[in-house]
Amino acid sequence: MKFTIALLLTFVTGLGLGTLGLLPWWGFVVASALVGATVQQTATKTFAAGFLGMFMAWGGLAWWIDWQNQSLLSQKIALVFPLGGSAAALLFITGLLGGLLSGMAALCGHYARARVSHK
Repeated sequence: MKFTIALLLTFVTGLGLGTLGLLPWWGFVVASALVGATVQQTATKTFAAGFLGMFMAWGGLAWWIDWQNQSLLSQKIALVFPLGGSAAALLFITGLLGGLLSGMAALCGHYARARVSHK
């Protein structure tokens, strides 16, 4: 249950911060760290919830933006990277990077909570 709550909180805050533009692009890292610190679970589950929540949020948001412009920009950017012009690979890597950043931030929040509660 806590895993689902952490995943949904990460997803909603990541999607909300990504669409509203209230914070810089890295603002979801702070939100993920706060979720990792407040929802008490194991380190593995904390990382997994942060990773999956933001992977879905960033990947979904990137796909939505890409779909809106018929993949024009993503195909051109995919040519710059060694992706063979694959827009799908670029969208996957976008979600993967967001997920890794969020998972690490959630893990940092988890360990910060553990450190403070032991003193």
